[in-house]
Amino acid sequence: MSMEPATAPAISVRGLTKSFAGTTVLDGIDLEVPAGTVFGLLGPNGAGKTTTVRILATLAHAEAGTVRVCGHDPATAPAAVRQCIGVTGQFAAVDEMLTGAENLRLVGRLQHLGRRETARRTADLLDRFGLGEAASRRAGTYSGGMRRRLDLAMSLMGDPAVVFLDEPTTGLDPRSRRELWVTVRELVATGVTVFLTTQYLEEADQLADRIAVLNDGRIVAEGTPAQLKRLVPGGHVRVEFADLAALRHAATVVPSAEVDTDDLALRISGCGTATDLHDLLGRFVDHGVAVGDLSIHTPDLDDVFFALTAPADRKVSLS
Repeated sequence: MSMEPATAPAISVRGLTKSFAGTTVLDGIDLEVPAGTVFGLLGPNGAGKTTTVRILATLAHAEAGTVRVCGHDPATAPAAVRQCIGVTGQFAAVDEMLTGAENLRLVGRLQHLGRRETARRTADLLDRFGLGEAASRRAGTYSGGMRRRLDLAMSLMGDPAVVFLDEPTTGLDPRSRRELWVTVRELVATGVTVFLTTQYLEEADQLADRIAVLNDGRIVAEGTPAQLKRLVPGGHVRVEFADLAALRHAATVVPSAEVDTDDLALRISGCGTATDLHDLLGRFVDHGVAVGDLSIHTPDLDDVFFALTAPADRKVSLS
């Protein structure tokens, strides 16, 4: 039986190293980003996220390591890499004196697309990003969310296979941030690969298929959001009861639980799967315990981030 060839990764990094003024910023990091996915790179300020993006986007040079973007080496074939990527930085790079349409046409001219193709892509992107009605307005009159959508549209004029979003929602209000998330999801649905850096943990949780956490120049963890959350202890079930008698009765059924007499609740650690819950509730039923409210608490990416990037003397022990 014939086997289909494996799809080459959109981005592949091995042993990437970079220093500034004698300080190591990237200390031999490895990354692999499958095509058509969102890859999130998280880390505290100064961890090297933007430096990584700059190297991948041909804007800076690595000191050591192997890097491939769309199969090309950014150091030896920068033109080939630039033809297949789009970049949206931390701050919108639009010209506020030009209209939305003029900003897009300017990018088309810079990329030598030709007048007809530039006009076609401008019209398509304005419509795609909901900017058609504002196309003839100066970008300086746009809201923050509109400027970010225009900035992203400009990065797509060259029809890139890979888009780098370096903290794309910095400074946006929650509504504008969520609107941009929708845009990113639609973009990936067309087969584009997105490399995302962000300070918003919810953003990575919402968008990323895989996440790597960068700290002190090293990748300290990588996996799906669900896999990373399982690294951190703290998952528990909280069960509330109608009165103190019911609480005390329940505590005898689950002697390992933490008892909160003020809120008439039990906190039961390590009980988050469907089987665990079924067994727990079955025990309560078997012993005639009347349960009030029940809630499941699981670690989120904030917990993961703090556990993995805390100073050495405040590291959380990972399970």
